[in-house]
Amino acid sequence: MIDKSIICKNLHIINNNIEKACINSNRNVDEIKIIGVTKTIDIESIKILKSLGINTFGENKAQELLEKYDKIEGGDWHFIGNLQTNKVKYIIDKVSLIHSVNSLKLLTEINNRALKLNKNMPILLEINIANEPTKCGLLEEDLFNVIEKLENFKNITLNGLMCVAPFVEKPKDNAKYFRKMRKLFVDIKGKNKDNINMEYLSMGMTNDYHIAIEEGANMVRIGTGIFGERNY
Repeated sequence: MIDKSIICKNLHIINNNIEKACINSNRNVDEIKIIGVTKTIDIESIKILKSLGINTFGENKAQELLEKYDKIEGGDWHFIGNLQTNKVKYIIDKVSLIHSVNSLKLLTEINNRALKLNKNMPILLEINIANEPTKCGLLEEDLFNVIEKLENFKNITLNGLMCVAPFVEKPKDNAKYFRKMRKLFVDIKGKNKDNINMEYLSMGMTNDYHIAIEEGANMVRIGTGIFGERNY
């Protein structure tokens, strides 16, 4: 278990940085939602984070999410990692948002599983905004092809976009990618489709969340910044 004083101190720093980023970009701090990334984090440490006011947790792997799901009462779980189609059935009824939808194949599986449960599944489309060969995500040039086909997926609502920006020594270097994401978000928001309701721009992690907020993010996914370096 991670000491409560460490999590509390780290969260205080993060909240201060978010406040500064909002001042710099003339935004309201209440617009920003922190997703606590809980990969490899023990249940007691997650409970501490929840007691400090963070109730939304992001998991990268279906199995780990399943192991934790029932142990955090009232937790709001998001899936933020690369989701295999054969894992959708395990998490579809447990998460309130899937951040990392990156193919028509995955969209089809999520839609089919949601249909069987008679539910609507909110999702974000993941964009490989820097066109990195080692990362998942739709390429920018393929995004609008997927958008045009969304009306075929009656049990999905597109709630926004997500990206994982390159890891850089100078966080400001990612501002150009976050800016591009913001433009795509605005362009899609202008589409008049029944199952598009653009609310969330999920971008920015421990290294660059303050820059992401200045460029328009309203969801930031922070793990190391809260819990410290992980021992994998």
